[in-house]
Amino acid sequence: MVSLSDDAVPGVRADDLEPVSFDEQPSRPVTSSRDSTREILGWLEFGEASRDLAQDVLASGFRPDVVVAIARGGLLLAGAISYALDTKMCGSINVEFYTGVNSVLEKPVILPPALDAPALSGKRVLLVDDVSDSGRTLELVRDILRGHGADVHTVCLYSKPRTILEPDHVWRHTSDWITFPWSALPPVTVST
Repeated sequence: MVSLSDDAVPGVRADDLEPVSFDEQPSRPVTSSRDSTREILGWLEFGEASRDLAQDVLASGFRPDVVVAIARGGLLLAGAISYALDTKMCGSINVEFYTGVNSVLEKPVILPPALDAPALSGKRVLLVDDVSDSGRTLELVRDILRGHGADVHTVCLYSKPRTILEPDHVWRHTSDWITFPWSALPPVTVST
Protein backbone atom coordinates (compact mmCIF):
# COMPACT_ATOMS: atom_id res chain seq x y z
CA MET A 1 0.00 0.00 0.00
CA VAL A 2 1.11 3.53 -0.70
CA SER A 3 0.30 6.30 1.72
CA LEU A 4 0.54 9.95 0.83
CA SER A 5 0.99 12.88 3.15
CA ASP A 6 -1.53 15.69 2.69
CA ASP A 7 1.05 17.77 0.81
CA ALA A 8 2.29 15.00 -1.50
CA VAL A 9 -0.01 15.98 -4.36
CA PRO A 10 -0.94 19.69 -4.45
CA GLY A 11 -4.69 20.18 -4.21
CA VAL A 12 -5.37 16.54 -3.34
CA ARG A 13 -5.80 15.27 0.19
CA ALA A 14 -4.60 11.75 1.02
CA ASP A 15 -8.04 10.98 2.56
CA ASP A 16 -9.67 11.60 -0.84
CA LEU A 17 -7.58 8.95 -2.62
CA GLU A 18 -8.41 5.29 -3.01
CA PRO A 19 -5.75 2.96 -1.58
CA VAL A 20 -3.37 1.79 -4.27
CA SER A 21 -1.45 -1.46 -4.14
CA PHE A 22 1.72 -1.83 -6.14
CA ASP A 23 2.12 -5.46 -5.12
CA GLU A 24 2.84 -7.59 -8.14
CA GLN A 25 2.05 -11.19 -8.57
CA PRO A 26 4.81 -13.06 -6.76
CA SER A 27 6.96 -15.61 -8.50
CA ARG A 28 5.03 -18.84 -8.32
CA PRO A 29 4.17 -21.80 -10.49
CA VAL A 30 1.00 -21.25 -12.52
CA THR A 31 -0.80 -23.68 -14.77
CA SER A 32 -1.52 -22.42 -18.26
CA SER A 33 -4.18 -23.70 -20.63
CA ARG A 34 -1.64 -26.18 -22.01
CA ASP A 35 -1.12 -27.64 -18.52
CA SER A 36 2.49 -26.54 -18.51
CA THR A 37 3.94 -24.90 -15.46
CA ARG A 38 5.47 -21.43 -15.55
CA GLU A 39 7.57 -19.51 -13.08
CA ILE A 40 6.47 -15.86 -13.19
CA LEU A 41 8.83 -13.18 -11.90
CA GLY A 42 7.36 -9.75 -11.11
CA TRP A 43 9.24 -6.46 -11.03
CA LEU A 44 9.10 -6.08 -7.24
CA GLU A 45 10.35 -9.60 -6.67
CA PHE A 46 13.10 -8.99 -9.24
CA GLY A 47 14.29 -6.06 -7.11
CA GLU A 48 14.35 -8.22 -3.99
CA ALA A 49 16.09 -11.06 -5.82
CA SER A 50 18.77 -8.66 -7.11
CA ARG A 51 19.51 -7.43 -3.59
CA ASP A 52 19.51 -11.00 -2.24
CA LEU A 53 22.02 -12.07 -4.89
CA ALA A 54 24.26 -9.05 -4.21
CA GLN A 55 24.20 -9.90 -0.50
CA ASP A 56 25.09 -13.52 -1.30
CA VAL A 57 28.05 -12.38 -3.41
CA LEU A 58 29.35 -10.20 -0.57
CA ALA A 59 28.80 -12.96 2.00
CA SER A 60 30.96 -15.27 -0.13
CA GLY A 61 33.87 -12.83 0.20
CA PHE A 62 33.99 -12.07 -3.54
CA ARG A 63 34.36 -8.36 -4.30
CA PRO A 64 34.04 -7.81 -8.06
CA ASP A 65 36.07 -5.15 -9.84
CA VAL A 66 33.68 -5.35 -12.78
CA VAL A 67 30.21 -6.72 -13.50
CA VAL A 68 29.68 -8.25 -16.95
CA ALA A 69 26.20 -8.99 -18.29
CA ILE A 70 25.40 -11.65 -20.82
CA ALA A 71 23.08 -9.72 -23.13
CA ARG A 72 20.23 -9.50 -23.35
CA GLY A 73 18.85 -11.55 -20.47
CA GLY A 74 21.49 -10.57 -17.94
CA LEU A 75 21.46 -6.81 -18.61
CA LEU A 76 18.89 -5.70 -16.04
CA LEU A 77 20.13 -8.05 -13.33
CA ALA A 78 23.74 -6.97 -13.91
CA GLY A 79 22.74 -3.31 -13.59
CA ALA A 80 20.79 -3.93 -10.40
CA ILE A 81 23.59 -5.97 -8.85
CA SER A 82 26.26 -3.46 -9.85
CA TYR A 83 24.31 -0.72 -8.07
CA ALA A 84 23.74 -2.93 -5.01
CA LEU A 85 27.46 -3.75 -4.83
CA ASP A 86 28.52 -0.19 -5.73
CA THR A 87 30.60 -1.61 -8.58
CA LYS A 88 30.91 1.12 -11.19
CA MET A 89 32.79 -0.81 -13.90
CA CYS A 90 30.27 -2.68 -16.04
CA GLY A 91 30.28 -4.33 -19.42
CA SER A 92 28.31 -6.75 -21.53
CA ILE A 93 28.86 -9.50 -24.00
CA ASN A 94 26.29 -10.37 -26.64
CA VAL A 95 25.54 -14.06 -27.07
CA GLU A 96 22.84 -15.69 -29.14
CA PHE A 97 21.78 -19.24 -28.38
CA TYR A 98 18.00 -19.30 -27.95
CA THR A 99 16.27 -18.00 -31.06
CA GLY A 100 12.73 -18.58 -29.79
CA VAL A 101 10.67 -20.84 -27.57
CA ASN A 102 12.12 -24.36 -27.95
CA SER A 103 14.42 -23.07 -30.69
CA VAL A 104 18.19 -23.01 -30.16
CA LEU A 105 21.28 -22.78 -32.30
CA GLU A 106 23.71 -25.69 -32.40
CA LYS A 107 26.02 -23.77 -30.07
CA PRO A 108 26.10 -20.29 -28.51
CA VAL A 109 27.45 -17.58 -30.81
CA ILE A 110 29.20 -14.37 -29.70
CA LEU A 111 27.71 -11.36 -31.50
CA PRO A 112 29.21 -7.89 -32.05
CA PRO A 113 30.06 -5.52 -30.57
CA ALA A 114 32.82 -7.41 -28.83
CA LEU A 115 33.66 -7.13 -25.14
CA ASP A 116 37.28 -6.08 -24.51
CA ALA A 117 38.00 -9.34 -22.65
CA PRO A 118 41.81 -8.83 -22.57
CA ALA A 119 41.24 -5.65 -20.51
CA LEU A 120 39.79 -7.88 -17.77
CA SER A 121 43.07 -9.70 -17.14
CA GLY A 122 43.72 -9.89 -13.41
CA LYS A 123 40.28 -8.45 -12.58
CA ARG A 124 37.61 -10.02 -10.37
CA VAL A 125 34.62 -10.34 -12.71
CA LEU A 126 31.04 -11.08 -11.72
CA LEU A 127 29.41 -12.64 -14.79
CA VAL A 128 25.62 -12.21 -14.77
CA ASP A 129 22.80 -13.87 -16.72
CA ASP A 130 19.10 -14.35 -16.11
CA VAL A 131 19.07 -18.16 -16.18
CA SER A 132 21.49 -21.05 -16.48
CA ASP A 133 19.24 -23.27 -18.56
CA SER A 134 21.59 -25.54 -20.47
CA GLY A 135 24.56 -23.68 -18.97
CA ARG A 136 26.33 -23.61 -22.32
CA THR A 137 26.21 -19.82 -22.74
CA LEU A 138 27.40 -19.21 -19.18
CA GLU A 139 30.19 -21.77 -19.62
CA LEU A 140 31.32 -20.28 -22.95
CA VAL A 141 31.59 -16.73 -21.61
CA ARG A 142 33.13 -17.79 -18.29
CA ASP A 143 35.81 -19.74 -20.16
CA ILE A 144 36.53 -16.83 -22.51
CA LEU A 145 37.00 -14.45 -19.57
CA ARG A 146 39.12 -16.95 -17.63
CA GLY A 147 41.18 -17.50 -20.77
CA HIS A 148 42.06 -13.80 -20.62
CA GLY A 149 43.17 -14.07 -16.98
CA ALA A 150 40.04 -12.90 -15.15
CA ASP A 151 38.89 -14.35 -11.83
CA VAL A 152 35.25 -15.08 -12.69
CA HIS A 153 32.28 -15.80 -10.45
CA THR A 154 28.86 -16.42 -11.98
CA VAL A 155 25.42 -15.30 -10.83
CA CYS A 156 21.94 -16.03 -12.23
CA LEU A 157 18.41 -15.47 -11.06
CA TYR A 158 17.50 -19.05 -11.96
CA SER A 159 19.22 -22.36 -12.54
CA LYS A 160 17.64 -25.38 -14.17
CA PRO A 161 18.33 -29.02 -13.27
CA ARG A 162 19.85 -29.85 -16.66
CA THR A 163 22.48 -27.08 -16.59
CA ILE A 164 26.08 -28.10 -17.19
CA LEU A 165 27.26 -25.09 -15.16
CA GLU A 166 25.68 -24.36 -11.79
CA PRO A 167 26.22 -20.64 -11.09
CA ASP A 168 28.29 -19.69 -8.05
CA HIS A 169 25.31 -17.62 -6.90
CA VAL A 170 21.71 -18.44 -7.80
CA TRP A 171 18.48 -17.05 -6.44
CA ARG A 172 16.12 -19.90 -7.30
CA HIS A 173 16.14 -23.36 -8.90
CA THR A 174 13.31 -24.40 -11.22
CA SER A 175 12.56 -26.76 -14.05
CA ASP A 176 9.66 -24.56 -15.21
CA TRP A 177 9.52 -22.13 -18.11
CA ILE A 178 10.28 -18.67 -16.72
CA THR A 179 8.39 -15.51 -17.59
CA PHE A 180 10.56 -12.46 -16.87
CA PRO A 181 8.94 -9.03 -16.47
CA TRP A 182 11.12 -7.49 -19.20
CA SER A 183 10.20 -10.07 -21.83
CA ALA A 184 6.63 -10.99 -20.84
CA LEU A 185 5.08 -8.72 -23.48
CA PRO A 186 5.73 -8.69 -27.22
CA PRO A 187 7.92 -5.97 -28.73
CA VAL A 188 6.22 -2.62 -29.20
CA THR A 189 5.11 -1.53 -32.63
CA VAL A 190 4.27 1.79 -34.23
CA SER A 191 0.67 2.77 -33.50
CA THR A 192 -1.48 3.73 -36.45
